[in-house]
Amino acid sequence: MADPELHNHQSILISPNIPEQVPGLVEKVSSLGKTVDLNNAKERSALLEAVRSLMYALETPREAMSRQCWATNTCLAAIESGIELAEETGADALLVGRLMKHLCAMGTIIETGPNEYRRTGFAQTMAIKRFADSYPCTANCFNQAILAIPAYLKRIQYRNPSNPKDCPFQAGNRTYQLFFEYLSSNPDIARQFNNHMGVYHQGRPSWMDFYDVRSLYTGVGPDDVLIVDMGGNIGHDLSEFKRKWSDAPGRLILQDLPEVIEHAKESNLPSYIEPMAHNFFTEQPVKGTRAYFMHSVLHDWRDDVCHDILRKLAPAMKRGYSKLLINENVISETEASWEITSVDMILMALLAAQERTATQWHELLESAGYKITKIWTDTKGAESLIECELA
Repeated sequence: MADPELHNHQSILISPNIPEQVPGLVEKVSSLGKTVDLNNAKERSALLEAVRSLMYALETPREAMSRQCWATNTCLAAIESGIELAEETGADALLVGRLMKHLCAMGTIIETGPNEYRRTGFAQTMAIKRFADSYPCTANCFNQAILAIPAYLKRIQYRNPSNPKDCPFQAGNRTYQLFFEYLSSNPDIARQFNNHMGVYHQGRPSWMDFYDVRSLYTGVGPDDVLIVDMGGNIGHDLSEFKRKWSDAPGRLILQDLPEVIEHAKESNLPSYIEPMAHNFFTEQPVKGTRAYFMHSVLHDWRDDVCHDILRKLAPAMKRGYSKLLINENVISETEASWEITSVDMILMALLAAQERTATQWHELLESAGYKITKIWTDTKGAESLIECELA
C-alpha cells in the first residue's frame, strides 16, 4: 500500500517552488523587459532581480537541489580548469569537449554547432588574469572554509562565531593561521584575493556618486586635511575620489600598515595622495580632519574589536566638524540582497566576522560614542555610506 505522506512529499519535490508568485513575476519580467535600458544599471538590475525571482519561484525543489548541489560546484571546476587549459597545449580533445559542453549548458559560452562555440562577455573576461583569479582564489581558499561551516557550527553548539583564531577557515584549510596571516605566507593566493576584491568592486555604485560630497568642502582650506583613508590599501578610493571630484579642496592622506604603504608607493601612488604608515588599533595621529574614511574595515571584526578601533579614532575628531564615513554593506531588514548575504557567510567562514543590519550598525556605533546622521544607499546590493559624528 502506498504511503500517502511519501506521495505528498514526492509531489512537492516535482512541483514549482512558489507557484502563486509565478503569474505576477512573469508579468513583471514582461513589463520591465519592454522598456529596459540595458545601459542603465538600475533598470538592468531590476529586470535581473525579477528574472532571478521568477526562476526561484518556477523551478521545482528537485531542480533547485540539482542547481545548488551539482551545477554551481561543477561550473566552478569547469571554469577554473578552462582557465588553466587556456595556458596549456596538447590537451585531450575529449576532455576539452566535456568541459566546453558544461560551460555552454551553464551559459558561460554559446554553442554554434557540434563542438563549435562562441565567446560571451563572461568568457572574454576570463581571458584577463586579474578577473580570472577569482576562481582559483575561491576554489583554493574560500570553498574549504565555506564547506567547513556546518561541522564547525555543530562543534560550537550553534553559537554565532566570534573567534577568528578558531573558525571555519582554520578547519577547512587545515591551518592555525588567521586568514590574513595565511595570505601573507601564500603570496599567490594573496594576489588572487586582491584581484578578486578588485573585480568585486567593478561596476558597483561608489559612495562618492550618491553621497553629498560637496557638503565635505565646508570649512576646508587647501592646507587642511579633507580625507584620511584608514586602512586604504594602495589608495584606490582616494584615486577615484580625486578623479571624480578634482575640485575638492584639502589634502588626502592614505593610511595602512607599513608594508602596505610601501606597496602603495611601489604601485605609482599619485603625488596628490600622502602615504602614512599607521595601525588603526593605535591613536589616530592626524587631528581635526574633515572626514575619516573606512572602506570594508569594520566588517572584518567583531563588535568589541570595532569598539577599540573607533575609540582610538574619537580623540582625533573635532566635535561639530569631523565626520566618520564608513563604506560598508548594510543588510536590509527584509528582502536582503543575495550578494550581501553571501559576503556575510564568507565573512563568517574566513574571519568569524559579519555584515550588519542598520539596527546593528546603530547599536555598534552608539555604544562606541558615535551617532549616525544618515545611511546613504543607492541600489539594492550596493555598499552604503554610513555618515557619523561624535555623539
